[in-house]
Amino acid sequence: MSASLALDGPRDRLAVWCGWVLTGAAVLIPLTGWLAPREFSVLIGGVGLLCLPAVRITDEDRPAALILTAALIWAAVSTTWSPYHPGKPGNSTILKLAFELPLYWSAISAGRRADPMLRTRAMKILAWGCALYGVALFTEALDGGVLYKAVHAHYDPMRDDIAEAKIGHSTFVLALLWPLAAYGAGARFRWQLALVMALGTGASAIAFGSDAPVLSLVLAPLMGVVVLRWPKGAPRIMALAVAAIFLSAPAVIWAVRHFGDYAAIQAAMPTSYALRMGYWSHAIDWIHLHPLRGCGLEASREFGPGIKLHPHNDALQIWMELGAIGAVAAASFWGVALSRLSRTWSNLLVATTAASASVYLLFAMFNFGVWQEWWLALGAMVPMLAAMNTPQVAPTGLAAKSAL
Repeated sequence: MSASLALDGPRDRLAVWCGWVLTGAAVLIPLTGWLAPREFSVLIGGVGLLCLPAVRITDEDRPAALILTAALIWAAVSTTWSPYHPGKPGNSTILKLAFELPLYWSAISAGRRADPMLRTRAMKILAWGCALYGVALFTEALDGGVLYKAVHAHYDPMRDDIAEAKIGHSTFVLALLWPLAAYGAGARFRWQLALVMALGTGASAIAFGSDAPVLSLVLAPLMGVVVLRWPKGAPRIMALAVAAIFLSAPAVIWAVRHFGDYAAIQAAMPTSYALRMGYWSHAIDWIHLHPLRGCGLEASREFGPGIKLHPHNDALQIWMELGAIGAVAAASFWGVALSRLSRTWSNLLVATTAASASVYLLFAMFNFGVWQEWWLALGAMVPMLAAMNTPQVAPTGLAAKSAL
């Protein structure tokens, strides 16, 4: 018995440590989302680094872990033929990915391992913080970003148009997180805080021209309701649909271009979407050159002026850079991750997780480059928050005393 107690002590201390680290993160997430979204890689990476002893790969995790590890190795191999050559180690995407995979996984593990009382407290802090985030965004929509500009004037002055674009950028963060953040508030305030977050996101996104977050406010509740109504089948269908999108993206663009009037459709689109259609059209031409192995990691950076940095579509970017092998890995990962949400009973937490995952995929197909550190950190935050929201048996012994 004494040996058992000796083992339980360190594990309890680790749970409490993870709980306090996540509490600090809960305070910082709304502030980071509002003022500096690109620093999420530092925030989530820091959580992972501080909680490395909590890293675990369960039997259920193993398929996703194997896929991600294999994809990382393939991405490293692809750098040998990529035309993109970073000038210094800090710009090396493969080096960043090699650190991000274990650190972001560690942050997710911390969400599971954390002391239940502390992580419940952390989620309540996050819920109210994100509600204030929503109020701030709503206020920005009404006054043209006066508060944001005033805060930034003290440490990062910028032109008004750039500031307004950055406010629009910050709406993507709350649009992704609000379902899981609101869930963490508990049953008493969950729906009220969700409404505040959604209103703030929508008002600011409309005011500052961010179309995708507005669309996400329809998509997230819709996916949540569908998963609540069909908890077993809906996640599986979602998994198959997403896998199909990753595998067929080049063929879809090729078919529209070949059989339809691609130029007329592009001309009828708003400027931002017309540019994206141009990127997509150029992307399938590059994919055609090396359909199996791809052009190499971050090769799309070298494909200007037809493509600016990346094609603004994760599926096409993976096809361009990592070829069919990378596309199969991405399809497999999403298929495994989403199918794990399947249940035989309705579960609100699973529904909110599916809602946030659907928003992440929406933005991935229209807005961001797949390898952006802050964007991958946001992706890791979805399962991290889901883990923090998952109920556990209340702590006992040392953990309970420490939590108090």
